Amino acid sequence: MLKTWILLFGAGIALSCVMGNLYTAPDSCEGRCEEPYNDQDQCHCHRDCQRHHNCCEDYHRHCSQGGEWAEEAAHGREGFSRAQDAITDQELLRVSEQLYEADHNKAQPSDIIINPQYQASPGETGDQEDHSPQPLYKYVNEKLFTKPTYSSFIKLLDNYQRATGREEDVTAEELREQDNFLREVMETELMKKLFTFLHQKNRYSSQQEFVADLKEMWFGLYSRGAAQRDSSGFEHIFSGEVKKGKVSGFHNWIRFYLLEKQGLVNYLSHNFDGPWDTYPDVLGLQFSWDGFHKEVGSAFIGCSPEFEFGLYTLCFISRPGRACHLSLDGYSLSIQTYPWTKSTYGHGRRHIATAYVISP
Repeated sequence: MLKTWILLFGAGIALSCVMGNLYTAPDSCEGRCEEPYNDQDQCHCHRDCQRHHNCCEDYHRHCSQGGEWAEEAAHGREGFSRAQDAITDQELLRVSEQLYEADHNKAQPSDIIINPQYQASPGETGDQEDHSPQPLYKYVNEKLFTKPTYSSFIKLLDNYQRATGREEDVTAEELREQDNFLREVMETELMKKLFTFLHQKNRYSSQQEFVADLKEMWFGLYSRGAAQRDSSGFEHIFSGEVKKGKVSGFHNWIRFYLLEKQGLVNYLSHNFDGPWDTYPDVLGLQFSWDGFHKEVGSAFIGCSPEFEFGLYTLCFISRPGRACHLSLDGYSLSIQTYPWTKSTYGHGRRHIATAYVISP
């Protein structure tokens, strides 16, 4: 027990000492100096922005000669170098293909049969009509769920109250389940590749530090309503919430299948079906959950839990609050993430608020 406490305490110290804020606001140049131009950005931090008059307001403070970034570079500070360690668009394309190839726990074509049925037009996604009388999932090989990352993931799904504004009561058993899930995913080649990439970019100095941050980033509680610690990134994205009478988040195929099997989710239609002829695939869908409507959602179909967890983490760290452009098996894909801006942890870090695939 003492050894475990020392490891966790050391990881916490290391986490608090990392230089730079990994999760910057989309309208700030902090941590983005000399970042390649991306037309999805609200404002820009490359030196050419001065010529085009589209710099972020704090560009000169962080990036220009004599600014904070220039001063740090001149003194050769160790740790996160704002220019040298910037994650480029090309690097995101390359590492996302590596993660795709490393998803050894994904479903095989014979493991899942889906029945998408009706494809809704843009004007039909909000009408709440049931255009698809049959369930979305015709068959799922539930032997998938016996794999360690699947089984540890599924144990987390019933740990939450879906209504926002109601404080979460996190038990000791639930904390152990969080640790077990993180331990299992970090045993996979996929998450090891992700850590290696982020370590090379000076985001984390050790795997212990990475895991400690993952736990706070994904499972740390914050308030979406009534000043209660009622939400987390994991709950919102994977388990799903209900806010103001509508489904919020809920982007996970395993959660959907399990609830549909119980008769608690009713699939209505889809508005997008990705180009993949194997798994993971991407589906944009509409559904109701216990009578609460999800107008437009998106989900990977047939991927492992570590695949979603890893891709969303990569995009949140690399492009928080902005579109994150990836490549999976040669096909382009974009993920949108947002940080929770009303509270922080550590030295000004942000929890993840949401992450989802952007359907074209």
